[in-house]
Amino acid sequence: MRRRDRALPEDEAQKILQECEYASLCTVGADGAPYSVPVSPVLLQGAVYFHCAKQGQKLDNIARDPRVSLCCVGKTRLLPEEFSTLFESAVVTGRASMVEDEAQKVEVLRAICQKYAASNMHNFEREVARSLHRTGICKIEIESVTGKAKRTPRE
Repeated sequence: MRRRDRALPEDEAQKILQECEYASLCTVGADGAPYSVPVSPVLLQGAVYFHCAKQGQKLDNIARDPRVSLCCVGKTRLLPEEFSTLFESAVVTGRASMVEDEAQKVEVLRAICQKYAASNMHNFEREVARSLHRTGICKIEIESVTGKAKRTPRE
């Protein structure tokens, strides 16, 4: 990281990851080119999970090469008068795989729904029964987490 003064401790980077609304997942395409898509991550038991369809380019890429990067942006504030931005971000690198165990998939979906749909948890069991068969869950085994922030404007 070029700006070491903006580096965050790992626990703060994980907090950004835990609280972010979405992240950009980058996989490696068949031709070696990066492929990036937005996902809704949840941090659970030391790994990152997200739900997805059971097929598609990101899953083809992961099956061929499990190396991934996930970039999360937390709080931001534009400072146009300074031509700057206050921000916080976290970047995860790791290896992705699909979760096949049904009980684990339900556990992860519960965590995802608690994060993104807490007010609708009373419908969780019904929705899982309706859609579990067509829902994929991807797990990222974290190899590294880094964080960076600019949280106060220059004096």
